[in-house]
Amino acid sequence: MKNKIMIGHILAFVCIMIWGSTFVSSKILLDTFTPIELLFIRFFIGFLTLCILSPKILKLENRKDEIWYILSGLTGVFLYYFLESTALVYTYATNVGVIISIAPFFTSILAYLCFKDEPFKINFAIGFIVALIGIFFISFNGKQMHLSPKGDILTIVAAMMWAIYSVVLKKVNELGHTSIQNTKRIFAWGLFFMALSFPFLGFDVSVNDILIPVNLLNLLFLGVIACAGCFVIWNYSCSILGSVRTNQYVYLNPIATIIFSAIILHERITAFIVLGTILTLSGLIISEYKKKES
Repeated sequence: MKNKIMIGHILAFVCIMIWGSTFVSSKILLDTFTPIELLFIRFFIGFLTLCILSPKILKLENRKDEIWYILSGLTGVFLYYFLESTALVYTYATNVGVIISIAPFFTSILAYLCFKDEPFKINFAIGFIVALIGIFFISFNGKQMHLSPKGDILTIVAAMMWAIYSVVLKKVNELGHTSIQNTKRIFAWGLFFMALSFPFLGFDVSVNDILIPVNLLNLLFLGVIACAGCFVIWNYSCSILGSVRTNQYVYLNPIATIIFSAIILHERITAFIVLGTILTLSGLIISEYKKKES
């Protein structure tokens, strides 16, 4: 049992580190594609990847179970990513980085209200505050914070969507299907909702643009690894650790971004970043400590 829990922690950590690196690929691709175009292409590639890995169509014994997949695709695939991308148009990336990190707190509240086996504990609240202060130091890096109500509110809603997805995912995992089968069906519904938005948001993608080597490589990374791979292992980690414990790793996303910024973009690591990293890691440890003790 302890080995399985350790695997859950390792998978969640690996997943967050990969997601923290996706900003580089996204930044390159947004020069060619709109946010909704990029979103659809990357998840479509992810869906095709999962179909290759698990070609068998999942048949549900109870058709009412479909609602959990619909809600997962709507909240965790379409709305979360679309709202986050749209928020970046109206507010600073640093604001989004800090605000989106409240998702674990929303997840904990929802899990506490919905499930008796996911109690809300004081150490989680303390760890959340410590981690959020650390994320603030990392994201703003000594710069003044500028509020942008429209974009900041969109980011808060995006964090809520991820929290809803995390809680609904618990119901999906209880259905007894494999993580790949669950993720594939969630992606299918996410793509469905994206397609419904095309008449309003537009979709004009050229095959030639996709086949440009730098675009193709980045799309494959986002689709195969960041979408198909990471969603499968994240969903599996949630089935082992629970939605609250797994989502605590969201705190590490800004740290992952900083690491890849330093490696790929050669950005300077300052005292604010070091302090923020220490606080964020401390917050994660505080949140997790009591859970191991209980």
